[in-house]
Amino acid sequence: MRIVIAISSVFLSALLFVSGCGPTTTGAVMEDVTLTGERQSLKDAGINYTGPRYSVAILNFNNKTPSRTLGIGEAATDMMRTLLKEAGLEPVVLSPGEMSEQERLIELQQTGALKTGIRDAAAGFDSVDFRLTGSVTSYSEIAESFDVLLGQSKTIIAKIQVDYALVDIATGRALVADSGTGVNKKKSTKFLGIGSGSTSDPALRDGALRDALTRSLKNMVDALNARPFVGRVLFVGDGDILIRAGTKSRLDIGTTLSVYRMGDDLIDPDTGRSIGKRQKKVGEVVITGHQDDQVSYTQRESGGGFQKGDVVKER
Repeated sequence: MRIVIAISSVFLSALLFVSGCGPTTTGAVMEDVTLTGERQSLKDAGINYTGPRYSVAILNFNNKTPSRTLGIGEAATDMMRTLLKEAGLEPVVLSPGEMSEQERLIELQQTGALKTGIRDAAAGFDSVDFRLTGSVTSYSEIAESFDVLLGQSKTIIAKIQVDYALVDIATGRALVADSGTGVNKKKSTKFLGIGSGSTSDPALRDGALRDALTRSLKNMVDALNARPFVGRVLFVGDGDILIRAGTKSRLDIGTTLSVYRMGDDLIDPDTGRSIGKRQKKVGEVVITGHQDDQVSYTQRESGGGFQKGDVVKER
């Protein structure tokens, strides 16, 4: 009788223990990138971003994974749009037709057949500063199993690689061309055959994808922050010269900027591609105030004959 009671007690204890041994998940449920902390790094980089609010055209990310993982390209495009906004940039998603036209425009600009830096309605797409292209090139899930007391623990690790390029529309040159890798994992435990094993979980893939995109975008933000301020003259008249800068540029009132007139394309005779434009300094302006986060008031300090479209740079 005592033996039966003892066995029943052990079995009851086991059942109570099992009730606390269900599957546990880490990395994807509460925060997609808790494994690396990259999301917070991006927010910090976005807060410290000192340039103008550039418009970035996102071309749909290609799905080049060997298994053609369903929906991963579309998910990457949607996530990147959100991350760009968080970083202090202005995302612009182009349609397939606009993307083809954009590619053709870049090709013409690089060969010198079309002047660079001109982005009006006739060009066939909205005014953008940079073009972001990318591909999800690999996705894998690795299972790791460990035997524990009276049970088994299993962890699935998802890894994703994203290749990307951030291209300056005005020159057709890539400011950044690199790859980023993301990691996420899910853990589950079985005890005495009871519990749940790791099953297919879209959040596992999405967490790794967001991690890879966050790492990639942080590199882009760092590269943009390293660029000296460059803006454009928006309006000339009544003694005021309005430029694209604003409070977002973090330029102080009283800052002096040089003004340049863009000339002909400089074509490399060996490649036939444009390597820049002839620039002529036409004067200097000083910031007198900010209209909003994107527009600043300036007045002439030297030179003259300023025109809409002239380039302004830090001295």
